Amino acid sequence: MLQLLAVTQVLIVVGLVALILMHSGRDAGMGGMGFTPASAGGTHIVERNLTRVTVVVAVLFVANSIALFHYLK
Repeated sequence: MLQLLAVTQVLIVVGLVALILMHSGRDAGMGGMGFTPASAGGTHIVERNLTRVTVVVAVLFVANSIALFHYLK
């Protein structure tokens, strides 16, 4: 079980780092590439979806970290 949690943690971390690196400043990154027109708020749909996916992966990272901590305890 420990090996499964550890491998999962590494995969989540790699994915989270990749997602965070996709974010950039205003008018740059995935949202600034012009995939979709800007919404009324000025944020591209792609950028908002990237943010949502990043939050989900971050929550998975925290949950897996807690599971690892309790398993090692």
